[in-house]
Amino acid sequence: MGRNLDPKCKQCRRFGEKLFLKGERCFGIKCAMVKKNYLPGLHGQKGFRRESEYAKQLQAKQKAKKIFRIQEKQFQNYFTKAGKMKGNISINLLTLLEKRLDNVIYRIGLAESRDKARQLVSHAHFYVNGKKVNIPSYELKEKDEITVREKSKSMSVFGGVFDNIKSSNIPEWLDYDGEKQIAKVVGEPGEKDFDQAIDARLIVEFYSR
Repeated sequence: MGRNLDPKCKQCRRFGEKLFLKGERCFGIKCAMVKKNYLPGLHGQKGFRRESEYAKQLQAKQKAKKIFRIQEKQFQNYFTKAGKMKGNISINLLTLLEKRLDNVIYRIGLAESRDKARQLVSHAHFYVNGKKVNIPSYELKEKDEITVREKSKSMSVFGGVFDNIKSSNIPEWLDYDGEKQIAKVVGEPGEKDFDQAIDARLIVEFYSR
């Protein structure tokens, strides 16, 4: 993914809701959506503008890209792949996004944000089924096991992470063994596991124009 130079807090304000791009900060009073709950820019405080159907579709697509931190070409590829799969294209698309390695690292709680998870994966801190994987978009499948590289466990980037993982926050399609420090894919993500901020129906409508 190319660098997105637009400040994360402005991205949330532009969409009018929290996208949880900055980890713990998003849950505190310093969150921009608490302090400045209006559009960025000179005329932002005049309120959120009324949108056409096309604008809503475009915004839904852009929002999904921001949340999963991916670029247009890669997002189009996911949509194309989802369309070739059996079943509902909306569910297929969100399933593919959820099964990205960087997203799973985030969902488990090994990183406080998807950006951080992406960075950790790129720096080769994780193994999948015993093999080093440094591709954030790596697609996981059922029974895959994810472990942290042994010499990475004592690094500052993982300071306190293992002790703070809460099993109650982990989706049912994933499992984490705190004693062995092993994460495992035990099923497929369902509709209740998808990010509720994303309206995949509008995304499908956008690409189907």
